[in-house]
Amino acid sequence: MSFLICLAALCFLMFVAYRGFSVILFAPIAALLAVLLTDPAAVPPIFTGLFMEKMVGFVKLYFPVFLLGAVFGKVIELSGFSKSIVSAVIGIVGRGRAILSIVVVCGILTYGGVSLFVVVFAVYPFAAEMFRQSDIPKRLIPGTIALGAFSFTMDSLPGTPQIQNIIPTTFFKTTGWAAPTLGIIGAIFIFVSGIAYLEYRRRQAGNEGYGTGHSQEPEEIETTNLANPFVAIAPLLVVGISNFFLTRWIPQAYGTTATVALTDAMQAHPVTQAISSVTSIWAVEGALILGILTVLATGWRLVSQKFADGTKAAIAGALLASMNTASEYGFGAVIAALPGFAVIADGLKTISNPLINEAVTVTSLAGITGSASGGLSIALAAMADRFIESANAAGIPMEVLHRVAAMASGGMDTLPHNGAVITLLAVTGMTHRVSYRDIFAVTCLKTMAVFVVIGVYYATGLV
Repeated sequence: MSFLICLAALCFLMFVAYRGFSVILFAPIAALLAVLLTDPAAVPPIFTGLFMEKMVGFVKLYFPVFLLGAVFGKVIELSGFSKSIVSAVIGIVGRGRAILSIVVVCGILTYGGVSLFVVVFAVYPFAAEMFRQSDIPKRLIPGTIALGAFSFTMDSLPGTPQIQNIIPTTFFKTTGWAAPTLGIIGAIFIFVSGIAYLEYRRRQAGNEGYGTGHSQEPEEIETTNLANPFVAIAPLLVVGISNFFLTRWIPQAYGTTATVALTDAMQAHPVTQAISSVTSIWAVEGALILGILTVLATGWRLVSQKFADGTKAAIAGALLASMNTASEYGFGAVIAALPGFAVIADGLKTISNPLINEAVTVTSLAGITGSASGGLSIALAAMADRFIESANAAGIPMEVLHRVAAMASGGMDTLPHNGAVITLLAVTGMTHRVSYRDIFAVTCLKTMAVFVVIGVYYATGLV
């Protein structure tokens, strides 16, 4: 019975997410209903002492990353730099290679720190124009954007500032640059196989063409008076380079622990912070701040016209995204405390290999919640200690554990109820029936890449 209670709570959360209801509201409801069926008297203390503690703890750690990432993406958009980058890359790769061009553009923007949602809005008008000119079916646009923005640059490539690569750092005491060789191998697998699949689908379409009667067709793109592409890409380079150096400088500057007492009154109770658990968070926050300042310094004239309204929208989006994930994190902590979860954990123990165990657990929960960061948070909140214990026993470095967890979170997360998928289809004017097949194919390739990386690690020992 206890197992069925946990399963029902997970299914209920998946159902409400798929139906479009707020996870912020229903994650605590799902968790507390499960507690109610287990021990009614435990509902208030579990809500205050566990759910809210974990939820607030997540916001404390990660909200600045969500906020700065959203603001950075917005100022890149307002400055017109995103259009300039897209236009320049298309000019280099060639309009005849529409699919490759769009994937490369999405990858550059995502790896540069621009949020996935901003990338969708920035790239879609160019994708529509290129697919129309190349006579490629419009139904392939969502799968193409998904490959570029939702896969290898989100959590495979080392150093990506996306939240899916940051969350494991606090559990495994690693950095965002963990397991660089394995991450690059995984990224290459996803990129090559994804491009091959999309080109196969293009050839399979034959003479179908772009199609007619589509909705959400973008207006004609204005490509005159765009910023110099070298200026436009500078903020992305600043984010990447500063993230790399800050990751190395912060531990050297602060040591293992930072203790601060600003006044005599604080001497008795100084602020103490373990550095290893926040190095990557501080590095990404510092990098994004420098990226924002670079945009403002080079494109203030354009940004200033809509800066107030634009940043309000970015902040609202950051609040929603962070609170969604924080609610799922609190939900995971409550489920992990239920008797029924021990049954689930024991079942997962039958997968003796620690890396495969971790990959299956994370990608399954990401699929259930429809969120990479949500599934990753639930899995690590509940089972990180077990993963670490198993990995230590097998002599597996924490860096490998980090990379596998991050990549697995971006596997089955893009099921039909995923928020990014729904947004992508809405922006492009496509439907699940018409275009989801290709998004799902990218999802499967992404999931396969995790096991490719695990195989490479065991075969070669590369990290």
